Amino acid sequence: MNKRNFKDKVYAELSKVTKALSNPHRLEIIDLLAQGPFSVEETARYTGMSVANASQHLQTLKNAKLVSITRNGNFIHYSLAGENVFNAWAGLRELGMAYNAEVEKIVSDFRRGYGEMDAVNADVLVRMLEKNEVILLDVRSEEEYNRGHIHRAISAPVDKLGKHLKNLPKNKMIVAYCRGPFCVYADEAVAMLKKKGYKATRMHEGYPDWELKGLPVEK
Repeated sequence: MNKRNFKDKVYAELSKVTKALSNPHRLEIIDLLAQGPFSVEETARYTGMSVANASQHLQTLKNAKLVSITRNGNFIHYSLAGENVFNAWAGLRELGMAYNAEVEKIVSDFRRGYGEMDAVNADVLVRMLEKNEVILLDVRSEEEYNRGHIHRAISAPVDKLGKHLKNLPKNKMIVAYCRGPFCVYADEAVAMLKKKGYKATRMHEGYPDWELKGLPVEK
């Protein structure tokens, strides 16, 4: 194989990966699967797709070797093929936020609808937790929380948050987190808490980012 053929072949193979990633629905699926394994039906439910469309996108990711499957009887679950798949998505996400001004504008415009909302990053949150300055809420689904969550986080799914309010002090900062920067559960939770008179903010990153940093988690 000469040099030209080598380059043509290797870049052609790599382009299959980028092609699999070049779809907004598949990027959202990768963001979801970073939380752990999901079935086709669960993937469809969480992403608002039809089961048929979710299945098709999962197959594309599987064919690109970005997603793997596990079987348990009649049940099939899809998972990210490895930690580096999430690394690639996180890098792409940060690249877009850094160099595509429209991404930042979309996020800012959306969050403006929930009022003024700052966010703390994971490194700052670590120090706040060490000093016992905050109460940390995991506002993802209970199922996702049980798969893994930040150490000391309390499970308070956003659709059940109202039931937890009476147990939350109003003299302490509450930090909510969910799947990642584009997950809206944390925004909804912070808006609800502020409306009820609590001091609240969200963590900028999500649970997978926290775990990737090697910070304390419970599984």
